Amino acid sequence: MSEDPSKQYWYNMKTQAVEQGYASPSADRVGPFATQSEAAHALEKLRENSQRWAAEEAAEDR
Repeated sequence: MSEDPSKQYWYNMKTQAVEQGYASPSADRVGPFATQSEAAHALEKLRENSQRWAAEEAAEDR
């Protein structure tokens, strides 16, 4: 992600909308994402990451 984050896409957790640039407070948004489509699927990506991290932690505890 070498592009300027202020010009990339973000997912606003509060409004559940995709935004370009720093349109909302950082506490309300996740990203950046390279495309509007990636930002629109942010919640799916967050769930996938959480599941993967939980599985990795469980494997480390064995």
